[in-house]
Amino acid sequence: MVNIRKSTKKERIGWYMYDWANSAFSTTVITVFMGPFLTSIASSASINGYIYPFGIKIYADSLFPYVISLSVAFQFLLLPIVGAISDNSNYKKQLLIIFTLIGSLSTMSLYFLTGDNYLFGSFILLIANICFGASMVVYNSYLSQIAEIEYRDKVSSIGWGIGYLGGGLLLFFNLLLFNYAGSIFKNMPNDIAIRISLTSAGVWWLLFSIFPFLWLKNNNISNIQISQKLNVKQSLKKLKLTILDLKNHKNALLFLLAFIFYNDGVQAVIVMSAQFAQREIGLNTDTIIIAILMVQFMAFIGAILFNYISKPIGSKLSILILIVLWCISVIFAYLYLDNAVKFFILAGVIAIGMGGIQALSRSMYSKLIPQDKQGEYFSIYELSEKGSSLLGPLAFAIAMDLTHSYRLGILSLSVFFIIGFILLYNVKYEEVNNEVI
Repeated sequence: MVNIRKSTKKERIGWYMYDWANSAFSTTVITVFMGPFLTSIASSASINGYIYPFGIKIYADSLFPYVISLSVAFQFLLLPIVGAISDNSNYKKQLLIIFTLIGSLSTMSLYFLTGDNYLFGSFILLIANICFGASMVVYNSYLSQIAEIEYRDKVSSIGWGIGYLGGGLLLFFNLLLFNYAGSIFKNMPNDIAIRISLTSAGVWWLLFSIFPFLWLKNNNISNIQISQKLNVKQSLKKLKLTILDLKNHKNALLFLLAFIFYNDGVQAVIVMSAQFAQREIGLNTDTIIIAILMVQFMAFIGAILFNYISKPIGSKLSILILIVLWCISVIFAYLYLDNAVKFFILAGVIAIGMGGIQALSRSMYSKLIPQDKQGEYFSIYELSEKGSSLLGPLAFAIAMDLTHSYRLGILSLSVFFIIGFILLYNVKYEEVNNEVI
């Protein structure tokens, strides 16, 4: 059994506050404003519905999911390095600070996204999302440091819940700004209100990160030896070694494969929901923000609720139930989602499932992997975590490019839930959990 240092209350609060801080980015930027806004920017530069970045023909509505997928492709090179340094050095907190600074400042610069400059918007989104993913590797690796195994479901659920509240609170302020900025600030155009909202996410992320910066602690490792010449070749080698090591933990590997599929489906739904609602159903921005705001607070309830549900039936069965719920939801969206009332109903169902599946997945994974390599293994986990997914948005983007149909794009995501369910069903969780403990 690996000895895990008991954390102080201040450390746990600092860890919770980082989720409160960075959830503003995933909610305000990724989920609500950036998809429709970047799409409108690209559309204004399009010719017959297409744009040509670097000579590549792309359907304008597909740009946003392509950028999200590209950012994850870059993370494949970066995150294994981040995880390794986080595990094997006394620079864990410094890494968190660096990626937070770059990510939050990049987000603030979205205020200057205007006109038809979709390349600028795409580049800034790329940088911000890469840093968001990198910071989450470090953040998630703290879970084993601040919570013993028997308390991780609870601590993980509280973290997710507080994150939903933080992201929801800023989104509420942005809803007020979007609705009333015109009357308060002499007919402020909607695009300026959106740019201010995007900027506010960066400010919020940086401001509330002060608490984890102050209260979280580094590892206590002596005789540190870290290569000073980390490069792409070494990062790929590190990723390969971590994946090879997973073969020694077969159920952890099977869980990770399951998670990659079902969570990519979850993240694609989250990322594309606002764009789907606006472009396919015709809902206005006010309605979309209210729905997403409702999702944030209901997801908090879902995270806490499934912490209690998982106690008698276990994390694995709870997640399987939630995967079925998500699969039914995307099929419903394909067949029946055509007005605001149905959108709100479906958003409520998804919210409960979103909070539960994310919190339980993180804690279950942390119990299946080597306790002294949390950073390395969470670097892989993070590749399909919290708005940093690759396969789901890419599948959606390709479906959009080929068919120009948002509904077929949504339906394509059901495949991810089906595959994820089958893989997770075959994970021998209790057996491996006992071995880890």
